[in-house]
Amino acid sequence: MPEIRAAIFDAYGTLLDVHAPVLAQSERIGPHWRRFSADWRAKQLEYTWVRSLTGPAHHRDFWRCTEDALDWVSARHGLSDPDLRAALLDAYRACPAYPEAPAVLGALRDRGMATAILSNGEPGMLAAAVAAAGIADLLDDVLSVEAIGVFKPHPLVYRLPERRFGHAAASMAFISANAWDTQGALACGYRAFRVNRTGDPDEYGLRARAEELDDLAKLPAMLVA
Repeated sequence: MPEIRAAIFDAYGTLLDVHAPVLAQSERIGPHWRRFSADWRAKQLEYTWVRSLTGPAHHRDFWRCTEDALDWVSARHGLSDPDLRAALLDAYRACPAYPEAPAVLGALRDRGMATAILSNGEPGMLAAAVAAAGIADLLDDVLSVEAIGVFKPHPLVYRLPERRFGHAAASMAFISANAWDTQGALACGYRAFRVNRTGDPDEYGLRARAEELDDLAKLPAMLVA
């Protein structure tokens, strides 16, 4: 197995907790806030896939998809408070890192491994997010799909780290909490790790092809073993 030269992380849902903004407003949203959060995330991703599949003329950046998805889910759940909308969007730009994420990034950097994000997020929202999460100084780069104008899991997205670091995909680790994203990375030759925090069932036969983690904490030991 090739030596791993760089660790490439998905951002939203992997390093950053995308459900924290809704949790912070759970009293205003009501007892169905978990469903609201799941629906927002699902619709956000659906919009990225549809815009990618329908061609470049229909591309909108991830922040626009996030706003559009929030508007849909708010209407679906009968919420129309503009102050709540603003609070949720403000919080989304500052999604917190999962508790173990900074230490994991630091450990990898201490061992000489490059670290980066590869995300659907547009550059402005990513810059705000990594600064708010306190992990900006632990990353060698933050790569956005806006460089090519198409969303994951398009194969062109997974070529961006190769261009940035000059390493073949096989000598880089790709870490994501999203099964579809893990599948995309595997198809492009990465050594992939699936972070399955909620114990979801296997998808795409990933357990036979990617290493699965409950969280990020054990990752450094697995990459430098």
